[in-house]
Amino acid sequence: MPGENLSRDEARERAALLSVDGYEVSLDLRSAVGDAGGEPRTFRSVTTIRFRCNEPGASSFADLVAPSVTSVSLNGRDLDPGEVFDGSRILLEDLAAENELVVDAQCAYSRTGEGLHRFVDPEDGEVYLYTQYEPADARRVFANFEQPDLKAPYRFEVRAPEGWTVWSNGTGELADGVWRFAETKPISTYITCVVAGPYHYVTDTYTRTFEDGTKLEIPLGAMCRKGLAPHFDADDVFLVTKQGLDFFHDHFDYPYPFGKYDQAFVPEYNLGAMENPGLVTFREEYIFRGKVTQASYEARANVILHEMAHMWFGDLVTMEWWDDLWLKESFADFMGTFANVGATRFKDAWITFANRRKAWAYRADQLPSTHPITADIRDLEDAKLNFDGITYAKGASVLKQLVAYVGQDAFLEGSRRYFKRNAYGNTRLGDLLSVLAETSGRDMTAWAASWLQTAGVNSLTPQVLLDTEGGRIAELAILQEAPESHPELRPHRIAVGLYRRTPEGAVERYARVETDVHEPRTVVAELAGAEAPELVLVNDDDLTYCKVRFDETSLVTLRSHLGALTDPLARALCWSALWNMTRDALLPARDFVDLVLRFAGRESDIGVLQMLHAWANSALTHYAAPDWRETGGELLAEGALRELREAEPGSEHQLAWARFFASVASAEPDLKLLADLLDGTVEIDGLEVDQELRWAFLEPLAAHGAADESVLAAELVRDDTASGKRHQVRCLAARPSAPVKAQAWAQVVESDALSNALVEATISGFQQPSQRELTAPYAQLYFAAIERVWRERSIQIGMDVVRGLFPAYQDRPETLDATDAWLEAHRDAAPALRRLVLEARDDLARALRAQECDAAADR
Repeated sequence: MPGENLSRDEARERAALLSVDGYEVSLDLRSAVGDAGGEPRTFRSVTTIRFRCNEPGASSFADLVAPSVTSVSLNGRDLDPGEVFDGSRILLEDLAAENELVVDAQCAYSRTGEGLHRFVDPEDGEVYLYTQYEPADARRVFANFEQPDLKAPYRFEVRAPEGWTVWSNGTGELADGVWRFAETKPISTYITCVVAGPYHYVTDTYTRTFEDGTKLEIPLGAMCRKGLAPHFDADDVFLVTKQGLDFFHDHFDYPYPFGKYDQAFVPEYNLGAMENPGLVTFREEYIFRGKVTQASYEARANVILHEMAHMWFGDLVTMEWWDDLWLKESFADFMGTFANVGATRFKDAWITFANRRKAWAYRADQLPSTHPITADIRDLEDAKLNFDGITYAKGASVLKQLVAYVGQDAFLEGSRRYFKRNAYGNTRLGDLLSVLAETSGRDMTAWAASWLQTAGVNSLTPQVLLDTEGGRIAELAILQEAPESHPELRPHRIAVGLYRRTPEGAVERYARVETDVHEPRTVVAELAGAEAPELVLVNDDDLTYCKVRFDETSLVTLRSHLGALTDPLARALCWSALWNMTRDALLPARDFVDLVLRFAGRESDIGVLQMLHAWANSALTHYAAPDWRETGGELLAEGALRELREAEPGSEHQLAWARFFASVASAEPDLKLLADLLDGTVEIDGLEVDQELRWAFLEPLAAHGAADESVLAAELVRDDTASGKRHQVRCLAARPSAPVKAQAWAQVVESDALSNALVEATISGFQQPSQRELTAPYAQLYFAAIERVWRERSIQIGMDVVRGLFPAYQDRPETLDATDAWLEAHRDAAPALRRLVLEARDDLARALRAQECDAAADR
């Protein structure tokens, strides 16, 4: 990381000086296969950049991160690489008005998912390559000007091993052993892409005829490793793709501008997906090797549509600098759900958004590192860390509020004007606000100041006063609060729902009013005189972004009748509010666990159910008082097993409960049942223990010492695939043994031999909540190691290690003190590193507060 950073000021200075006319990039990837002779494996990269300079005679620099540079030529003048290349930048002096730079370099293949990643499939020995650049790793593959506002067209050509296929952003043809690709439209460096290897490739076509009679035809492709081909449901990928293209053409009034539309599902991918125009890349885990619930298919569809929305928000129109990252990510996150509901079979996707996506936002917005949606991004390290719950999920939530504020038609018309005015260009916040002001007739300045330029989440609480007889509402008010650290009160457009029980016992809404909340206390006059409610839901229909609180009557109703709420979105919102109360130490963790045990079995929405399972696990692991954890674990395992046995055979609910049971199993009878299900001596009607479920059962067995190395080795023989290897590595690291932990620590912290995927798997196995005593010695080692790890490793691996190995399970005041001591002693550490440690500290402090709340419930 040292020397590889780029500041916003440097980028602005370079953008003011230079404009780029085009790139020609030639890559020789034949070195990806064969014996490397014990040397680090590299590939040849030759780049020609044509660019102009506004101040002839000035100096600037190009970006390149490479082991070596063979030659550099500027305007026909050979430069000494030893003098002009420092490992991350190429000095360019005495520039002309028009320039041509040619750089011939040896670049490194990646094992961290940054740059050109090389993966060897353990199943068949095949090699697969793909690139991943955001925010600034294209410079690991070819010399460039690595910032989003220096857009240019690209021509790629690639030499690859015989028998391989190569893809890039444009259409490609193989001639004379070279793959040559059509020139792209002007795009940013970080969304160029190359995928190469013996991928399994499936094709289809999308066609659309517009009102003027013109016809658009988009070649579609989808690919994965050959080993995953038997599991690849490309038909469903294409179905969602076509539905999305129809939806966005209907709403954006701007034809898809990038020619073909390939989608590559690639191994060892750090992200969910990346919006490279014409060649979107996804993590291959979206190809399901075993049975999954509809929530998984919905999530995949959401990601497909999210990336597709980027073709307009992000690729066609791109933010000027990473400060306005939200201009693409918030929109894509919103549009992913908006299109899922509007175009696909997943009509309840807003429930998932309310329950799962916003939980990510609420957590991020309460960390000490929270920031406005339009963030202050000083450099590339800041940018890397801002792909977070604020930029994505809070931004999308605020856009949902904006649609309620200005109206859907005005919002979409503003989007259409935004595309047409700024096509192939770069924008800032003001460019979007101006078109929205035009289309809505509203002054967007105050809205943006409150929602985009301040941080923090408000809480909304109902205050209900009844008449003297107690049968009707005399006054219903909404109280708005903000934390001391971020005291901004905001304008909220909300729906207030009143609920009560029917004679049959269902809890249903009988009144709903939309209103605007601006002040600390807002009276909802329209509800005066309404019959007294048993439950008041202040963000009904999830129009705004806030933490929902309850009055005492509503909380009593939920404790007794949460499962009787008939509306699934209202139910999801109540669950989310109760989880926020648990995290805020307002509801004891054992009470939340009790609610899950009593009502989760009645949850119809499978995505909500799986989220409840995750929350219950977190409540037990982090927020329950230590002396209640064993009891809580027994209760959860007992309840999960009961629901597993009672679930409809073969149903997705049965599968969800089976996975949850495995995650909380610790007692000997429960572990024996998992082992018996694995070897087939016991069966549960309808439950198919496929390979993915086998690994889910093996991890708790390994973590509790009931599956040793030989058992895990035998399972890898059974599943000798890349996926199987990752599962085995995680299970091996989960075993409750001091030598095992020492080996896992050394593999991750002291060595860089593992790929990014195996680093992630090892960390996941190392950290087990049932092994607090075993891993206690590593708290001190963690603080001694992280600055060195951050300095020596790539930023992705650094993030994985600093986040993943923080001693969160050493949840004692002493760990908090040790964290504070490190922060005090390392005030000059990299800001991004300090941010990660501060976030982990905040999670730990929150856990300790919640544990105190839970312990008090037992007094």
